[in-house]
Amino acid sequence: MLDLDLDMRTPPSFGDRLCSIPDALPADLFASLREDILKLTERDRTCIPTHKKGATIGYDVLRNIAPRVTAIYHNPDYQNYLSRIVDVPLCPTPFSDNSSLSVLLYDRPGDHIGWHFDHNFYRGRHFTVLIGIENTNHDGTALSAARLLVKKRGGGQIELQTPPNTLILFEGAKILHKVTPLLENERRVMLSMTYCTDPTNSRVQEVARKIKDTAFFGVRALWN
Repeated sequence: MLDLDLDMRTPPSFGDRLCSIPDALPADLFASLREDILKLTERDRTCIPTHKKGATIGYDVLRNIAPRVTAIYHNPDYQNYLSRIVDVPLCPTPFSDNSSLSVLLYDRPGDHIGWHFDHNFYRGRHFTVLIGIENTNHDGTALSAARLLVKKRGGGQIELQTPPNTLILFEGAKILHKVTPLLENERRVMLSMTYCTDPTNSRVQEVARKIKDTAFFGVRALWN
């Protein structure tokens, strides 16, 4: 079992159903995680006109070739820490859900995703975790132009910084968010994890989930 040394941390506030945690993982663990993710080459590239452009590595790939990444997702101490933040017990979403654990890659000019919710396909509440792996502009001196924006309740929007080893936790089905387009010779890589309070679902929810996964990961998602 990984020792994430999280038990003594004071959980941050989860006001407005989101929070940001800099230096979220121990430095040595993050370095090994980053190394594992950046050497991955298998990916699915998606282009949904006017909405999304980018690449993704799904759970079906990661659980076979990235064991340390998968181990963090399933680590009990890590899950307990997230549960303390949101004040409800969390568990992983199912193996069949390719978005349970995925790598999001923005590495071509114009890569982005428009305003959206992370739809909940389960009976329980559903939460998204993003961990910055790499985020650089054309010469490596600053963050890329890709910005994570969140709509505020009551109007307006806020920008959440996503430098490496920053963790963003939010209730995706309740938070409208987007990522602005990448510029030339920039790169942004995020590790995405989803958790829920009840991983069971109805037949209708499962069909809707498969349709979403097929759009992002191709027809193989129908047989996951």
